[in-house]
Amino acid sequence: MNKNICLTLTFLLILSACGGGGAEVQTHNSTLGQELIDLKKAKDEGLLTEREYSRAKSDIRDMYDN
Repeated sequence: MNKNICLTLTFLLILSACGGGGAEVQTHNSTLGQELIDLKKAKDEGLLTEREYSRAKSDIRDMYDN
């Protein structure tokens, strides 16, 4: 009986080590509109050039299209 418990625990430890794999998970905590508003505000405050703003806006839209 004790041997079965040890085998079961070993098996569970092996399985738990197989998870994850370093996959990156991205979540959106804001809406597309809010991100675009925040981006425009950063541009208006001089934190972004026009080129950086256009690129970031495109990247944000692409992120929400997927």
